[in-house]
Amino acid sequence: MKMLTRLVLGLVILVAAMTAPTPEIINYDSETYDATLDSSYSYENIPIGKAEVERVTVMPSGSRELLTPAPQSEEMQEEDEEEESTPGLVDGSSPQETEFTGVLGPHTNEDFPTCLLCTCISATVYCDDRELDAIPPLPRNTAYFYSRFNRIKKINRNDFASLNDLKRIDLTSNLISEIDEDAFRKLPRLRELVLRDNKIRQLPELPTTLTFIDISNNRLGRKGIKQEAFKDMYDLHHLYLTDNNLGHIPLPLPENLRALHLQNNNILEMHEDTFCNVKNLTYIRKALEDIRLDGNPINLSKTPQAYMCLPRLPIGSLV
Repeated sequence: MKMLTRLVLGLVILVAAMTAPTPEIINYDSETYDATLDSSYSYENIPIGKAEVERVTVMPSGSRELLTPAPQSEEMQEEDEEEESTPGLVDGSSPQETEFTGVLGPHTNEDFPTCLLCTCISATVYCDDRELDAIPPLPRNTAYFYSRFNRIKKINRNDFASLNDLKRIDLTSNLISEIDEDAFRKLPRLRELVLRDNKIRQLPELPTTLTFIDISNNRLGRKGIKQEAFKDMYDLHHLYLTDNNLGHIPLPLPENLRALHLQNNNILEMHEDTFCNVKNLTYIRKALEDIRLDGNPINLSKTPQAYMCLPRLPIGSLV
């Protein structure tokens, strides 16, 4: 029986490995980020600097048949009878069940392993385009989670509980309209959060470890982002809030921010100290090179002092 178990597990892992494409290297340019997404909706990994693109692969539905046990011979049946007398583990599960859980991930509410419903490769879990209406239970070692193009409506506080290695969450193109306040806050290593193309009205408290945030094309309004929401995110480099209904620029902005995209909102005005320090005329903000304010009803020419410390002028209307 043990030999059969190892054989089945080997076949499952082989199928997953064969269906996984080879990652490619791309160069990331924040200035063309929005244009790239508009022209190609395959939405790959959002790297910072230079990183590998991890393409999405879903395990064929036929792979479920791999778990169907083959007819047993008399000798194998005798081995099963012997193994039935083997004591269970502390949690009541058998060694075989623990081995399956480690490879195929925790079971979903339908009592089906997550890593057969989705595709698990090392510490990355792909659940793209699987008609999911909720986030499935994830293996504890999950570091990168993709569940794009599904029907998820809510993110619950326990969906990512105890996932201390989680670094990236990508939930692009779902139906998310509600997020529990503690859904992300307790993730100690979360670096990238992508919630693009949903129906989010209120942004919850986020961990200060984030370096990349994309919440474009949602329904964030005047009160959709809390005051000083990004203040303590000292490593935040890219912030994308395009196509919402924001009425102001969320301040204060982290000192190390490199790209701020706010096009197609409802921003009407800007203060002279939005980006610069009006009390220190020698202050230069070298990092912030990419500011997009086009598509807003704001006249940038009215506040020329607001850009004196920037290496480049914001993009937007001067009339």
